[in-house]
Amino acid sequence: MKIAMLDPSLFTGRYDDGLCAALGAAGHQVSLLARPMRQTDAIEPKNYAYVPRFFARSEGLRGVLGEGSAFRALKATEYLASASLGDLSRLRADDVIHVQWLPFPMADKRLIARLRAGSKRPALVHTVHNASAYHGDSGAQGSGYRALLDQFDALIVHGETTYDAMIAQGVAAERLHIVPHPPMELAAAGATDLAAVPDPLAPRILFFGTIRPYKGFDLLIEACLKLRSEGLDFELAVAGKPFMDIEPLLSNIRAAGFGERLLLDLGFLTEHRLDAHLRKSDIIAFPYRHIDSSGAFLSALHYGKAMVASRVGMFEMLDEQAAQICAPDDVGALAEALRALVSDANARARLGQGALDLRASMGSWDQAAAQTLAVYEKALEKVR
Repeated sequence: MKIAMLDPSLFTGRYDDGLCAALGAAGHQVSLLARPMRQTDAIEPKNYAYVPRFFARSEGLRGVLGEGSAFRALKATEYLASASLGDLSRLRADDVIHVQWLPFPMADKRLIARLRAGSKRPALVHTVHNASAYHGDSGAQGSGYRALLDQFDALIVHGETTYDAMIAQGVAAERLHIVPHPPMELAAAGATDLAAVPDPLAPRILFFGTIRPYKGFDLLIEACLKLRSEGLDFELAVAGKPFMDIEPLLSNIRAAGFGERLLLDLGFLTEHRLDAHLRKSDIIAFPYRHIDSSGAFLSALHYGKAMVASRVGMFEMLDEQAAQICAPDDVGALAEALRALVSDANARARLGQGALDLRASMGSWDQAAAQTLAVYEKALEKVR
């Protein structure tokens, strides 16, 4: 089977890599079409071809333009032109086109319409990673997303939460297929990255990944300040790129005299650097307001660290053996959960082992590939 995996902005590169490699190992011809790789990307294609099909011009100017409005406008224009006028002969020769993300529905609508045109076309499959496009923090990127779902022959979701949300949005059950998201593993840190992350002087709480409103970073800051006011000694490490103004929050930390216990590593970080942060953390915090599935959580499992998470999305499946779970959007509950772990090394060790046990019980990429192939077969039945 010839399979084209589309993730134009490479939003979930590690997921794409795991699935494509497993599909290729099963004997299929797989291509991952995305933007040119950046220095912060760590995937190494195995058993599949990586094709830098999208955003060549804007990525080439990224160093000059930065990532502000000019860069975003150029990306949108370039993608719209590619979706409307770009050569699709190679894509139309594939058996299945599996779209991981739809970055700009205004353009995606044109691309999908062109791929659907004609009597002989590939099957179209889309993975709905989250029922709310970009977690409701999308603007123009999310407008029109729901309507696009009806243009696919099959939709993949990762769990019951997204499945139920899709049903509630009017998606027919026969078009939905659950393929659980396997755990992921980041590229290992080398000596340089390990040396760049200081060793902890007190129990260290880590918040890592992109910083967006839905992730509850502000709740974590408030909870940490509450614990600090009680005299609890701990550190807070923040590793990732902000997509919101966090300076007022950081100012509150410094004003409270907590600055010496704050470790900031802001920006697009390599997987190697994130690996170093995860290795040197004691507690990993996921104070999300809402989520369906979390690649960050699935990447963190194999470190065997205690975790605190809100009772939303995939975190609802966790019990007290795998993580400290608290009510979402509740600073008091989050502070209580963190307090219990900062104060008790045995509790941290117990939850860390629970995380490892959970990881061992979850599916593999080979299993995900087999389930995904079954979805492809059902989608192909619709176009044959």
